[in-house]
Amino acid sequence: MAVDVVAADDTDDQEIAADAGQEQGRGNLVSSIQSVLHRYPALSPALVLLAAYVVFTFLGDGRFARLDTTGRMLQQTAVVGVLAIGQTIIVLTAGIDLSIGVIAIFSHLFMARLAMNNGWPSILALLAGFVAATLFGTLNGALVSKVKLPPFIVTLGTLNIFVALGLIYSQAREISGDDLRGSGNGLLVWTGKTISFGSLRITTGVLMVVVLYAVFAYVLSNTAWGRHIYAVGDDADAAALAGIDVNRVKLSAYAVAGLIYGIGGWILLGRADTASTNNAGGANLDTITAVVIGGTSLFGGRGLIWGTLLGALIVTVYNTGLSLAGVNQDYRTLAIGILVIVAVAIDQWIRKARK
Repeated sequence: MAVDVVAADDTDDQEIAADAGQEQGRGNLVSSIQSVLHRYPALSPALVLLAAYVVFTFLGDGRFARLDTTGRMLQQTAVVGVLAIGQTIIVLTAGIDLSIGVIAIFSHLFMARLAMNNGWPSILALLAGFVAATLFGTLNGALVSKVKLPPFIVTLGTLNIFVALGLIYSQAREISGDDLRGSGNGLLVWTGKTISFGSLRITTGVLMVVVLYAVFAYVLSNTAWGRHIYAVGDDADAAALAGIDVNRVKLSAYAVAGLIYGIGGWILLGRADTASTNNAGGANLDTITAVVIGGTSLFGGRGLIWGTLLGALIVTVYNTGLSLAGVNQDYRTLAIGILVIVAVAIDQWIRKARK
């Protein structure tokens, strides 16, 4: 009888050990996935984009996978994509910029009116627009780094200031691309020039966006300034102890972002083929959406610039795919909102991974 009891106890112990081993295996698998996603922030948005493209290709009637549809999606992504580069740089420092769209709007109005109303040569008007956008970004950076105001409050306030300046400066009047071309200022709408590769049609603005992503991917990964951006966002106090001038890094981040917004204004002018205060109205939230879905942490210090491009493409792919599937705009907006919340939740989970 005692032997039977001992045998039963041994069996129970073996079953408990087996269950513990299975649980540990599952835990190791989850931890491995978590660690991989932590090391490669662009991996999860890349998988989401691939899955979305495959699903919409098979769900639709064939229109989604056509090259002309791909070309339109790339063109639709161009403006938000370039503006999101600046947003990514700021978010990497654990900041945020709500004024991004209105800076681009003001810069493209500034360029167009200097050329049309003041007779400036196109190249000088273009450079003046870049300077104006850079100064606006620098103002945001100074208020954040020098005055020590929260980025959310600063850019919320300057958003309204820059909107008012744009309305006052432009007097709510539009300037069309035809007027610019007719006056010899075609350079200002050059970014809207179409380039065809068979049935794939893109614009020079799309090519500029790809070049800008390549440049800033290199800068953030291979320069001291890029490493300082990550260090400040990850732990500003530790960065200061390591000898990094945290305030200067933050100021430079907002200034560089401002310059990018100016370039975005140029691409916006070509894309919309008109200078108007109504252009890019939703760019502020759209860029944040692209950055979050692209795997850049809102807490700073983690993310890749290419992930932001993937995030911007994901939003466009979802909108286009659902639209071709006949889904109402309200439900498309709902889907994007859910996607953002899921992306933030995944980011929180990934941040817990052991480094």
